[in-house]
Amino acid sequence: MPAKRKKHIGLSISITGAILFIALYFIYQNIGSGMKEDNLKNTYTLAAEAKEDIGRNNTYGVYLKKFDTAKSPKDEIEINLFEYTDSKEVEIKENFSGEEKVLLSKEEGFVEWNVEVKEAGLYSIYIEYFPVKSKGIDIERIVYINGEVPFLGADTITLSRVWTDKGEAKVDNRGNEIKPSQIEAPRWEADYFKDYMGYYVEPYQFYFNKGMNSIKLEVASEPMAIRKIVLKNTGELKSYKDYIASFNVDSYKNSDKDYMYKVQGEDATFRSAPTLYAIYDRSSSNTEPYSAAKIKLNMAGGEQWKVPGQWMEWEIEVPEDGMYALSIKGRQNYNRGFVSNRKVLIDGKVPFKEISTVPFKYSNEWNLVTLGEEEPYSFPLTKGKHIVRMEITLGELGEYLNTLEESVFRLNEMYRKILILTGTQPDRYRDYQIEKVYPEIISAMERESEILLDLVEQLVSYSGQKGSQVAAAQTVANQLIKFADKPEKIPPAMENFKTNIGSLGTSILTMTESPLDIDYLIVSAIDAEIPVVKENFIDKVVHETRSFFASFFEDYDSIGNVYEDEENTVEVWVLSGRDQSQIIKNMIDDTFTPETGIGVNVKLISQEVLLPSVVAGTGPDVAINVPQTEPVNFALRNAAEDLSKYEGFDEISKNFYDSALLPYRYNGGIYAIPETQNYQVMFYRKDIMEELGLEIPQTWEEVIKILPTIQKNNMNFGIPTTEKRVGNANTVDISAFLVQLYQRRGTLYSEDASKSIIDAEVGVEAFEFWTKLFTHYKLPLTYDFVNRFRTGEMPLGIADYNTFNTLSVFAPEIRGLWSFSPLPGVTDENGRINRASSSWGVNALMLSDTKNKDASWEFLKWWADTDTQVRFGREMESIMGASARYATANTKAFEQLAWSNANNKTLKEQWEWVECAPEVPGGYYTSRHIVNAYRKVVYNNEDPRETLLDYTRTINDELEKKRKEFGLTTGD
Repeated sequence: MPAKRKKHIGLSISITGAILFIALYFIYQNIGSGMKEDNLKNTYTLAAEAKEDIGRNNTYGVYLKKFDTAKSPKDEIEINLFEYTDSKEVEIKENFSGEEKVLLSKEEGFVEWNVEVKEAGLYSIYIEYFPVKSKGIDIERIVYINGEVPFLGADTITLSRVWTDKGEAKVDNRGNEIKPSQIEAPRWEADYFKDYMGYYVEPYQFYFNKGMNSIKLEVASEPMAIRKIVLKNTGELKSYKDYIASFNVDSYKNSDKDYMYKVQGEDATFRSAPTLYAIYDRSSSNTEPYSAAKIKLNMAGGEQWKVPGQWMEWEIEVPEDGMYALSIKGRQNYNRGFVSNRKVLIDGKVPFKEISTVPFKYSNEWNLVTLGEEEPYSFPLTKGKHIVRMEITLGELGEYLNTLEESVFRLNEMYRKILILTGTQPDRYRDYQIEKVYPEIISAMERESEILLDLVEQLVSYSGQKGSQVAAAQTVANQLIKFADKPEKIPPAMENFKTNIGSLGTSILTMTESPLDIDYLIVSAIDAEIPVVKENFIDKVVHETRSFFASFFEDYDSIGNVYEDEENTVEVWVLSGRDQSQIIKNMIDDTFTPETGIGVNVKLISQEVLLPSVVAGTGPDVAINVPQTEPVNFALRNAAEDLSKYEGFDEISKNFYDSALLPYRYNGGIYAIPETQNYQVMFYRKDIMEELGLEIPQTWEEVIKILPTIQKNNMNFGIPTTEKRVGNANTVDISAFLVQLYQRRGTLYSEDASKSIIDAEVGVEAFEFWTKLFTHYKLPLTYDFVNRFRTGEMPLGIADYNTFNTLSVFAPEIRGLWSFSPLPGVTDENGRINRASSSWGVNALMLSDTKNKDASWEFLKWWADTDTQVRFGREMESIMGASARYATANTKAFEQLAWSNANNKTLKEQWEWVECAPEVPGGYYTSRHIVNAYRKVVYNNEDPRETLLDYTRTINDELEKKRKEFGLTTGD
């Protein structure tokens, strides 16, 4: 054969081989995912189809632009409350709290009225309401105008409750003050429907046509009574100059030119949230009253007083009609580079514009701010008592934050659209020609960079410096400029782009928070001499010296009262955080001990200390917040007490699902009381599902059907991976496997819990489907659900239900665009969808060597009581925010926590499906080896059936050894 021909044949074989390799590669990619487009052309087609305007069109800002030429009429139109056209769960009540007749809107339902408007235009909605006692959370309503929710925000109209102290502060036996509990003090309140985020300082305005219109209020949460609703506009506040000119100054002359009345911050009479209780400060000698060693409740506000709309009230008194000045001693040492603004109201009204936004700049020192400019403002007050209210407002900052939030939403949309083209792992050697596929994205990036740079300039001007939050906007703006200039730089920087967007979103949350400390308020005659509040060098040295010596004599590790009487004292160890421990101890000292006469010493310890201490004989009487796996481990060693034999246990157990008690059962006994029970739900992005034309899947078959649509847009569905972060450590997680097992009515163990039976056909089927989700359908093996859900690259995912709280707090830019539902399930032979889920939680147990068993049992009964659990959950949330909402296992307590009606219903629906496996000796081997089997199948492409059968034998060998170790029967 000629050499030339050989050469051609060799070249042909090489080309054919290359083509075959490329073809096989793409076939493998398509088969492997089962979801990708057939070729690059399809990818570009998809990207082109995704083109649409960037940004959302249902915001209040867009709504106002739509009616930018509409008038704001001066007419006031009062609605006849009792002539409603439609209603559900509404009642007319007579002789209610000083009113002859009111409209009672209950926990659910709606009420709708027709209202005739003479002049079309924008009207605000004013309401006078009475917060009827219920769950103790803010009242929420959804507003419909002419059958539609007019804009995002009208679906979350929030009205506050009123709280006050339950009695005076108490002092423990070590001389430290204990804050009083917070109780509701319902009364008639007046407010406008407004932006609960605080971005818009003025009340919402709603457009009404000329003629007949309808207004509907739908209950989202909590009941209230209504005595008045009026359509009216607030009008412009007067300037101070015009305000003071409207008074006859001569009739307000003070005879006592030195009059001064001081009210301490901690003596606030009423507040809008139970969070805003009196707190203490030992960091300065300048705080009144002062103590370097003891806890003195000596100020109000702090880190809890940070959410726009929250308020506190103080009562002041003046001896005669006159002109008075108002001074506030405050300290804002939380947000460097920003100010905390407060709106000041006197007797329920903001008297003039200048005090609608009173700024408190960052400083580590206390500052006494006298309201005024060059001269103090004069407040004409009549003789007697008056109310000063301070309410958090964002002021000018709200406009900037609103713009920033909209920017984050648009940036996430840009990211998601580019993701359709490039995928989550772009090929850095491929030119995606983004400027040709998405020219509108490049233009949008140029516009967005200008918006962000302008915002940076405005924020620096507003705050006086460029803090880290402002720097996040600068970073994104610079990145957008680079992307617009060189689009080929976008794909390799996608991960960094997503991180920067996340940082920008977090900065919004930080800037929204406006904490402030209040030491006291002073009302004084205009010419009175106000005392200087500065702390000099000598004061600081003396304070630090006192604090140093106090540290040798004060026990700051013990919490609350400390009791020495061993015969009638219970020692409780708390395996959680200091905030939780302090709440528990406060509740004990003001409720449990006074009611029972039993003293309780509380210690905060880490989980690792408990078992060694018990073995050494130095453990507590009771431990709470104990991990789910521990009670049976203690029971196996005769170290935990069987609680089921105690009087009253049967009554307590009625408050829990059987699934919550199952992990604590052993050998006929129950060795712990459940505290929390967490389980999973499915979260989904409403906007993206609608955009893709998809319904929320009800079964796993439906999940598989919608995956091609989701994945061809380079998004994905998320299920829990095999690792979970608990505290500071990673632990194995088989919850996703258990979902598949339980939904097929399988179980982990035999009836006597002596061996694993996951090698049964139903177990193999569950394992095969679980691993197939990763091997065939290409679900992600690792991911950050909150961030991917936030950006939209994971519009559907299964996660712990308390992820709801995290998203509510840390992803404000997607509020109203997402929700959650029960898990997709498996349809049984009767057509019923089984939505079973696993659960996990913490518990409280009594150690068997306690000498005070009766007293310890009394404590456990009190701790498990519904009222106790409700109070603990509410106080946890009040201190740590909505992201710390308590996942109580007590079904009755759950009903009284801060869930909206819709969310409460969804969670209860899923809770009824929850199952749990028993804890068995050596049970940790089960989860460990199931994960090992998973890894072999997913990472090494092993056969799932054979792998599971092999590991089931290994699991059972380990379980048998453990059962023999503890003298238990080993089954077959």
